[in-house]
Amino acid sequence: MSKTASKSHRHLDQMQPWSDRQHLLECLSVTPEAPDVMTFTFGPDKDNWFRYLPGQFVTLELPTTPEPVMRTYTLSSTPSRPFSVAVTVKAQRDSIGTRWMFDNLKPGMRIKAFGPLGDFSHIRHPGEKYLFVSAGSGITPMMSMTRYMSDIAPLSDISFINCARSPADIIFRSELEYLARFMPNLNLGLIVEGCGRTDLWSGLKGRIDKAKIGLLAPDFMDRTIFCCGPEVFMDAVRSMLEAHSFDMSRYHQESFQPANAATPLAEVADDASTETATTIRFTMAGKDVLCPAGQTVLQAARGAGVRIGAACESGLCGTCRVLKLSGEVEMSHNGGILEDEIEEGYILACCSRPKTDVQVEA
Repeated sequence: MSKTASKSHRHLDQMQPWSDRQHLLECLSVTPEAPDVMTFTFGPDKDNWFRYLPGQFVTLELPTTPEPVMRTYTLSSTPSRPFSVAVTVKAQRDSIGTRWMFDNLKPGMRIKAFGPLGDFSHIRHPGEKYLFVSAGSGITPMMSMTRYMSDIAPLSDISFINCARSPADIIFRSELEYLARFMPNLNLGLIVEGCGRTDLWSGLKGRIDKAKIGLLAPDFMDRTIFCCGPEVFMDAVRSMLEAHSFDMSRYHQESFQPANAATPLAEVADDASTETATTIRFTMAGKDVLCPAGQTVLQAARGAGVRIGAACESGLCGTCRVLKLSGEVEMSHNGGILEDEIEEGYILACCSRPKTDVQVEA
């Protein structure tokens, strides 16, 4: 080994993992994938590497005007290649944050990010063999897990079903076909709603149903299933499986819809007595705020004009994580905070309700 290579190797051994409390993401590249779909690849702004589970997500703070917006995206990259991360996103007609990314985010720009977090990963829910079912940009966590297995366990047994509006809308089609050449147990099933030139297309037409799943993955009842896509799509897959007595403990779906939406501020204020209220001290803002019983730290902050970033508001994405300096709260989260962060004193403002007077670094 040359002296230069030896020095480089020692340097890598000394690198620390990327931390959303200390570092930013730097955009490295922007790659078109399909109509209105782009992959944004990021590196650390310092000499760091990325540690996460395949299938997890990040929340990006996008500097739109007049106020920044928080948007949560699943990572399409794999942690087996730890020096960059990527999100593959589709811009809808009414997109704000994603459209800003398409129009403004260029290589060299730096943005703030939170995470990675999330429970939607085959590492957390292992099985002997898998069925990945996705639609549209819901393919991204499946791609992350497939890329990871290709690098780490290329003999993994995966039936991969993806649904799209047309062949041109299938994200990662070329790469999936390439991976299937080297993963003998990766079986691809592609379904499109419509196709003008069937002579150029070998996939199935129409919407997903039991017949198509049974054709593309005949042993689906024996597989661990991961599903991601629009809510109506996931509802259809889930209902079909339940109707056929599938073991739903082996079914997992990804959704950024609030699972336990916070009670509206006005409703809490009307029902709560000041006799049971607590006081929240927002130390950075220098404000003492009366918090009625049942109100969250985030609701109290908004009522007092204290800005705490938030995205899902259901304890899932981790964007609203703040440091609790003193006092006790009741926190009901959905996986958006790690146990070691809780031990350090961090809470999620969206799902933390004070039990005593508290001080929060915000």
